[in-house]
Amino acid sequence: MATHRMDRINEEMKKELAVIVRDEIKDPRLTALVSVTEAKVTKDLKYAKVYLSIYAKTPEEKKASFEALQKAKGFMRKRLSQTLNLRNTPELTLLLDTSIDYGMHMDELLRSVAQPAPSSGEETSPKEQPIEAMDDGGEQLL
Repeated sequence: MATHRMDRINEEMKKELAVIVRDEIKDPRLTALVSVTEAKVTKDLKYAKVYLSIYAKTPEEKKASFEALQKAKGFMRKRLSQTLNLRNTPELTLLLDTSIDYGMHMDELLRSVAQPAPSSGEETSPKEQPIEAMDDGGEQLL
């Protein structure tokens, strides 16, 4: 199967799943913001890995939202079969996409390293002290 066709199927599935999650799933546990970041369909079109990013206030809310989406997999597959023009609708495997969380964590670490340490009024270290003038004999000049 041509990779161009697979790319089109992946993109179309991603778009349709985003609409289904946003507009059609009415589970009260789904309170977090959910985005479909990627969909990867196997070459035989029987299985699909769907990567989801869930933005929640607490880890418990994130877990509850993911569980609600897991329970709605059958509904999502049924709606996909109605909207996509495929012979077989792939079986969905939902996975959490943690790349955005990891990126935010790395950005936070880089910012903490880039910020200078606050000065506490202590004496400067020897590396920061100015070099004093010395004569040829190694004695300090005043």
